[in-house]
Amino acid sequence: MLGATGQIGRVAVTALVGDGWEATALSHGGGRDVSWPEGVRAARLDRDEDGALAAALGEGCDVLVDMVAYDGAHAGQLTALAGRIGSAVVISSGAVYEDGRGRSFDTQDRPRGSPHYPVPIPESLATVAPGDGTYATRKVRLERELLAAGEVLPVTLLRAGAVHGPYCRTPRELYFVKRAVDGRARRVLAYGGGSRFHPAHVSNVAELIRLAARRPGSRVLNAADPGAPTVAEIGAAVDEVLGRRTETVLLAGAPAPGRVGETPWSAPHDIVYDMAAAERELGYRPVTGYAESLPGTVAWLVGRLEGRDWRDAFPKMARNYGDIFDYAAEDAWLAEHDRGRTAEGAAGAYGRPRLP
Repeated sequence: MLGATGQIGRVAVTALVGDGWEATALSHGGGRDVSWPEGVRAARLDRDEDGALAAALGEGCDVLVDMVAYDGAHAGQLTALAGRIGSAVVISSGAVYEDGRGRSFDTQDRPRGSPHYPVPIPESLATVAPGDGTYATRKVRLERELLAAGEVLPVTLLRAGAVHGPYCRTPRELYFVKRAVDGRARRVLAYGGGSRFHPAHVSNVAELIRLAARRPGSRVLNAADPGAPTVAEIGAAVDEVLGRRTETVLLAGAPAPGRVGETPWSAPHDIVYDMAAAERELGYRPVTGYAESLPGTVAWLVGRLEGRDWRDAFPKMARNYGDIFDYAAEDAWLAEHDRGRTAEGAAGAYGRPRLP
């Protein structure tokens, strides 16, 4: 397995070993997870080092699981070694999809550029064009080159949703957990708190990997949880885990200036993935649901935050999302919001007709 010590890899190794596979866990650091059985062999691998992957494969393997394939070059690595790989399972992304007007994750920062996908999104939906310019275009190039080599290397590509669970480098749940740790009594949610960005727990993705390893084939499948909660429901679920109550203030539309109300899930239209093909082709049944999995994620996040600046604890989150904890902007907006409500209440009181 390539990328074995990442958030999905840690769980997938255990799932595969539990299913009877002998596992070699390859990662940049060469470490091992404390939960792995003793029989798991761990080794260091820099896949971009000439000949390193070929050397690690040796005489070959029955299944190669690749968590860290991102582009055409990585597809070329795998197809060049097809003779030594029985089949492969490769993690792709739900970010590859494009709506009927050419909008995608790559256009969402443009005016009226947010994609409006069908609900749910089937694997047959169009994707962005392959290329080297963005994460999504690179993933599409990876997918197409691997699928084109299907006769010599059967590959299951898993288009993962918003991956969550312990060891995530960009944990979206941090948005609510840090606010709770900081004692914030109120939060603001744009789009009426109704945004849905379909999550995918690491154990559910690991289950899909386990099933695909048993049933080799060239295919693309979505990878997501059994349900897609709204951002307001996620916030309430985090509160329940932490035993807190937080007042939620809803913005009817887009985030206010200063990114007030913006969350890592925020979008004007639902992003929900269809899991029917995985159920049909692999016999997939989810291992967990979002709320059931949340206590482990929250406990890990609280532990990581203890005594640390969140940007030091999660540097990739800070790079990807910027300052999502601008409390000064949030408090200024809430103060204005409260003044507006008070003014409306006063106007209503003065405007009521007097009773005789």
